[in-house]
Amino acid sequence: MAELYKTSASKKDLPIHMMARPRVRGVDLLRDPLLNKGMGFTVQERQILGVHGLIPPAVMTQSDQVMSSLQNFNGWTNDLDRYIFMMGLQDRNEKLFYKVVTENVEKMMPIIYTPTVGLACQKYGLTFRRPRGLYITIHDKGFIFDVLCNWPSDNIKAIVVTDGERILGLGDLGCYGMGIPVGKLALYTALAGVDPSQCLPIMLDVGTDNKTLLDDPLYIGLRQNRVRGKPYEEFVDEFMQAVVRRFGNQTLIQFEDFGNHNAFTLLEKYREKYCTFNDDIQGTAAVAVAGIFASLKITGKSLEQNKFVFLGAGEASIGIAKLLVMAMVGEGMTKTDAVRRIWMVDSRGLIVQNRPSGGVTGQKVTFAQDHAPIDKLAEIVKQIKPTAIIGASAVPGAFTEEILTMMGNNNERPIIFALSNPTSKAECTAEQAYKATKGRCVFASGSPFKPVELEGKTFVPGQGNNAYIFPGIALATILCDIRCITEDVFLESAKLLASMVDKSSLDKGLVYPPLSKIREVSTDLTEGLINYAYKNNLAYLYPEPPNVPAYIKAHQYNTDYQDFMPAMYNYPNGLGTPVQHGLSGLYAGNVQLS
Repeated sequence: MAELYKTSASKKDLPIHMMARPRVRGVDLLRDPLLNKGMGFTVQERQILGVHGLIPPAVMTQSDQVMSSLQNFNGWTNDLDRYIFMMGLQDRNEKLFYKVVTENVEKMMPIIYTPTVGLACQKYGLTFRRPRGLYITIHDKGFIFDVLCNWPSDNIKAIVVTDGERILGLGDLGCYGMGIPVGKLALYTALAGVDPSQCLPIMLDVGTDNKTLLDDPLYIGLRQNRVRGKPYEEFVDEFMQAVVRRFGNQTLIQFEDFGNHNAFTLLEKYREKYCTFNDDIQGTAAVAVAGIFASLKITGKSLEQNKFVFLGAGEASIGIAKLLVMAMVGEGMTKTDAVRRIWMVDSRGLIVQNRPSGGVTGQKVTFAQDHAPIDKLAEIVKQIKPTAIIGASAVPGAFTEEILTMMGNNNERPIIFALSNPTSKAECTAEQAYKATKGRCVFASGSPFKPVELEGKTFVPGQGNNAYIFPGIALATILCDIRCITEDVFLESAKLLASMVDKSSLDKGLVYPPLSKIREVSTDLTEGLINYAYKNNLAYLYPEPPNVPAYIKAHQYNTDYQDFMPAMYNYPNGLGTPVQHGLSGLYAGNVQLS
């Protein structure tokens, strides 16, 4: 019977009642989020495509649908419900989803990304509605390529992958961490215009050490403790090789929310061999250093005149510190002098050489200072007198009023970055920072805070969101075929982003461009990085595009609905070719739709 559906069979070979049997039915269009327009299908499209009668008779414009979506969105009383609604919209109609997001970035970003995505990950088992992406488990070891082959598209350009061990500041969420790759790739498209059909979120499930999840009968992942050591390394090795075999060596692989040890180990292991980067280490570093560059325009100091104290010595802090050192060396300082301006604090106190409490290993060794041990952050700030404190510790309230006041007393314009996500993990709030420093601090955070009114003046806190960086890097990497993403790319990204902060933003205390302009920022960042890649022999695509802005625009995803009809009318059978009417892969030969 299966043979009857092959398009190679002639009509005379088919039973008479099956001669017009469709290979794909109109209802399948409504179930495909890449093609579905819902009530946006015109009357003609409904008739030709076989969806007439399957949706209500009214024809809505995309603008009408955006308005309807926003009314639904605003009707929910909490952010988790809004997140679930938006994910449902993405599952039904991707163009409408991205249209809503791109036209309402400031409203949507906190919902589809931080901070709400953190809560969504914690509740991922309950909010799970429809599979999105691939789940590859440690039990698939030896067959990972076969699992990748189950993905229907061959044209994958960008992968975001996690093993769920360190989701934001929330710790080990195991399989629930899939919300992060899904959210990151949604921003690839919404903010930079990467085609969503070229994106693939992946969860590497090796178990979890979160006892609460292991004891939860509704947990959707592997119910076992994390696999570590050699089996884990072999598993990830096989995954990387399978991606190249399946999709090609130009495929971008972004590592996201791996545990500290694995994050650094995997980055160093793969960065020269694959097109890869770690957003927690390198993306966070680029956006934080961009904020510091912009801050210098407010404080009037050079990098050399600053002293930085980092609370937290994990992926984010080490990444920022390393890029800062690179930036200072680029301005003429020696590496030794640059490192002396960076002071790290972990759970055992100030990181110093020969610390009695120990724990100075791995990446921390570089930043161990020759100083007496100090346990308390307040005492560290008192003795070191930093010009900037940067929090990436996930310790809420760690920047106490005492510490913030000291920062204000020691500096005319102290730099205070509370970068931990989600909002509940922030080291301090914007209001606390501004009040303690009498409005003189330069403040940025990882999650959004509302403007603060103080003594008749309004302060607008900047959000040091990685979304300013990674979508543009991804699009540039794809469009000019960068095969090795070097640290220089991230430093250049930081410089480009800082240059986009205008005087009006700086006057309000903003060290990042307004979030409402983030699509424009991502596009400009992409252009700058493409030019940088060709100038520094990082690009593999030749010839070099003669008009880079036009080249970018031509390859960015268009959120407007496509009109299927003109191409159809140009062909005798009323269908045209798959490429011309945008339904590629749905039709074969002259088999007609119902």
